[in-house]
Amino acid sequence: MKINLTLLLSLLLCVQLSAQNHVFVETESFGDKGGWVIDQQSYAVMGSSYIMAHGMGRPVKDASTTVKFPKPGKYRMWVRTKDWAPFPKGPGKFQVLIDGKATNQVFGESGSDEWKWYDGGDVDIRGTEAKLALKDLTGFNGRCDAILFTNTPKFTPPNKPEELTTFRKKQLNLTDKPKEAGQFDLVVVGGGIAGTCNAISASRMGLKVALIQDRPVLGGNNSSEIRVHLMGDIDKNHYPKLGRIVREMDNGDPGNGNPDAKEYGDARKLAIVRAESNISLFLNTYVYKVEKEQDIITAVVGRDIATNQEIRFSGSFFSDCTGDGTVGFLAGADFRMGRESKAETGESLAGDKSDDFTLGTSNLWASLERDTVSSFPETPWAIQFSDEYHIDKDKADWEWETGFGNFNTITQAEQIRDHNLRAIYGNWSYLKNQKKAKYAKRELAWVAYIGGKRESRRLMGDHVLNQMDIQEGKFYPDGTVTATWTIDLHFPDPKNSKYFEGQEFFAGTKHIKVAPYTIPYRCLYSKNIQNLFMAGRNISTTHVAFGSTRVMRTCGMMGEVVGFAAYLTKKYKTTPRGIYQDHLPELMAIIKGESAPAQP
Repeated sequence: MKINLTLLLSLLLCVQLSAQNHVFVETESFGDKGGWVIDQQSYAVMGSSYIMAHGMGRPVKDASTTVKFPKPGKYRMWVRTKDWAPFPKGPGKFQVLIDGKATNQVFGESGSDEWKWYDGGDVDIRGTEAKLALKDLTGFNGRCDAILFTNTPKFTPPNKPEELTTFRKKQLNLTDKPKEAGQFDLVVVGGGIAGTCNAISASRMGLKVALIQDRPVLGGNNSSEIRVHLMGDIDKNHYPKLGRIVREMDNGDPGNGNPDAKEYGDARKLAIVRAESNISLFLNTYVYKVEKEQDIITAVVGRDIATNQEIRFSGSFFSDCTGDGTVGFLAGADFRMGRESKAETGESLAGDKSDDFTLGTSNLWASLERDTVSSFPETPWAIQFSDEYHIDKDKADWEWETGFGNFNTITQAEQIRDHNLRAIYGNWSYLKNQKKAKYAKRELAWVAYIGGKRESRRLMGDHVLNQMDIQEGKFYPDGTVTATWTIDLHFPDPKNSKYFEGQEFFAGTKHIKVAPYTIPYRCLYSKNIQNLFMAGRNISTTHVAFGSTRVMRTCGMMGEVVGFAAYLTKKYKTTPRGIYQDHLPELMAIIKGESAPAQP
């Protein structure tokens, strides 16, 4: 027994020393990102953000940080990365530098498009601190998730998602309770146009609001990161006072993919929100966890995409403005994703069978005319173009789109973006090298590295808006937001399909005109989660109806309505459904501007 006890104590000591002798570095937490950028759009799959060298073909400045070690000595280095375009080897090459000296291996060219740990060999750490840097070698989107140093013999870091998440949280000391943000009347998750308008509306009704956004800017698809213009009419509104906050957010119409970032009004949007004394704004925070009691959400937990600080938001009511329906999904809300069949909905525009087809994701881009001739490298790893098929344009518009049921817009967001990048870089390389007379002095000036999504989950409410509601102009008693956009359902461009069947990246559409119609309030709250509102492209519609409701001015007005409704839920201590059942006249009076509500 004594021998066994000694052996057990020795094993426990080894485990403890092993934990102490790991030095785990999340790259998104680097003190100086240099020219590397943070990408969080695959957080739901990876459990983490990562950084990427988005130089559009020009190597970016090193990312660097200072790392503390328990003691000097020899450590085994592991680097978590991938080859994003392995055809057969991709362009995302980078090196790891320690105290200015490059380690032996070049990463990002493995020929494998799976995220995993790569053995970087033994490195000598001469003190208790070292400067760690990532050196981009190409400018073509090399990426790195984390770096691990260990002096535990024969230790290999885990690759399986569940094991890696547990290991990551342990190394980051995230096992303790997250920081408390406080108690809010309304927690709005998602800082696009819908969520921002939602937060402002609720704030001006006197509610204490948390607005949580997973990027450093507000506006979502209308931000400088994605650069999609606002669509949908406000001046045809059945309720002329609805849409006032949308007008405040509106920075004019710079078009899609304008190379001038300032045209999208990031600073203006932030200034408007920060002027609201009732709003607590949390940027760079990805909500990944929901706490609930039966069918009532009590809190959500988010993690800072750069620092990994976790924070908990308690609330009376929650509004899912994420686009992906993330909060609803985590809470167990009923949802749909893909297309319904004619038999399910009775819609003439629905398909004969239901399927997983969704509208795709766009990464816009633009070039600019310069004074001098510039070059662009050949891109054998990208999509290949020819005289027979190429896209002879100097900037992108909405048609640059990948998805169409070939990819899942949530779980394969990174692959969708990367497919778009391969199309952009491949086409631009063709234009620069084969059409020099036209493009010699044009330079690729901007490419979106964050995808602009159109469709993913739709959370189900007490009413599911459909084609007949829209085309017949049904006016329900709870008809609120006036929508005017056409039924606009994208599909792969036939010529693009001919050359890239199953891998399309260019879209077509057929606009089916509609008369102004109203979206029922019952589409703006969950049918089975008592205290969950939603606004934006993830509201309760069929796929066909979604083709009309999804544009951003319309989504912004949804946010305004939810802010009014949230005020009433607090006033009467009821639920979103309770407002429809018992207090609809008061909600409609507020929307019409007929009443000036007392502060709750």
